[in-house]
Amino acid sequence: MSDLSIGGSCDTRFAPVRQAFEANFGDLDEVGAALSVRVAGRVVVDLWGGWLDAERSRDWQADTLVNVYSVGKGVLSLLVLCFVERGVVGLDEPVSQVWPEFAAEDKHTITLRQLLSHRAGLPAVRPRLPEGAMLDWQRMCAALAAERPWWTPDSAHGYHVNTFGYLIGEVIRRASGLPIGEALRRTLTGPIDADFHWGLPAARHAAVARVIAPDMSLTTEEQWARAFPPTGDREQDQMVWHTYFNPSGLSGIGSVNTAPWREAAIPSTNGHASARAVAALYGAALISDGPGPGRSLLREATRIHSDGADRVLGRPSRFGLGFQLPSPERPIGPNAAAFGHYGYGGSLGFADPEADLAFGYVMNRPGDRWQTPRTKRLVDAVYACLA
Repeated sequence: MSDLSIGGSCDTRFAPVRQAFEANFGDLDEVGAALSVRVAGRVVVDLWGGWLDAERSRDWQADTLVNVYSVGKGVLSLLVLCFVERGVVGLDEPVSQVWPEFAAEDKHTITLRQLLSHRAGLPAVRPRLPEGAMLDWQRMCAALAAERPWWTPDSAHGYHVNTFGYLIGEVIRRASGLPIGEALRRTLTGPIDADFHWGLPAARHAAVARVIAPDMSLTTEEQWARAFPPTGDREQDQMVWHTYFNPSGLSGIGSVNTAPWREAAIPSTNGHASARAVAALYGAALISDGPGPGRSLLREATRIHSDGADRVLGRPSRFGLGFQLPSPERPIGPNAAAFGHYGYGGSLGFADPEADLAFGYVMNRPGDRWQTPRTKRLVDAVYACLA
């Protein structure tokens, strides 16, 4: 095992951020991580350190990638807004206009706005799908097109944990004619050379850090019930269980470190990225002439569309158009205008227009499902340096 090494650079004004980054390894059991921060378009923090594996045998490098889970939802939201800006697809047009099969089960009035704000009632598929079906784009999209909403669309919201990526991604594919990975490259990552991928080429797999998570397969209701205890409401229980576990491996459990997972496109869950790329994408969103959506559309997208009780999470959540927005339960720094998305275990990408700040943090040892002190320490240190 090699000794801890921290690479990269840090502006002297942000020296406390480097100290916080190093401290995460010392007292919060960070294994491998990277952090990138931009202020007014300038990179002020670009750090990486630790190891690519649980054995701590391979050092994290400048070009290391890692699965960033739901951080990808924010990137996907930026991408679809680019197509809205160009008039390729409309926020308030029925999704079935570009995806006719989606009209099944009386879904013909559901709009892209409702999909983006987690109000469509499609967080899960009822029929049991075979193991590995999440790797088959057409199969997953066909299953969602045929699905009956779990609640009356637009009457409530519930986090579409894994289906969000297929739903929004298929709208993009139908409207633009481009597979989601290619749409991302042409529209966002290519113009700014951001190392973020859905469908990672095999040649890049050696640069990927292993996610340190249980290597298991959850396939039975008995196993699901240990993760999410039954409520006594069979429909609610099935919805939550299927949201995370249908098909087996959907959330990356038991599959996240495999080659097929890395090569597939699962935009809600399997984006592979560097912290530099995440910060660069959010930084581009703050530039008026960047590749991202324009200021007016971005203001609309970061307006609260869903707030309060979440039908899937069982706790309050707050969303704009795809972006998580700051809430008392889950702040994103101190400013109300911030927008972005957390990933499982604490990874985070966000922009703060008030501070002209873009932030990307990625790591390979997830903490608690939706809060971790490692992330909070880094965000707090950044804002303390701006004060």
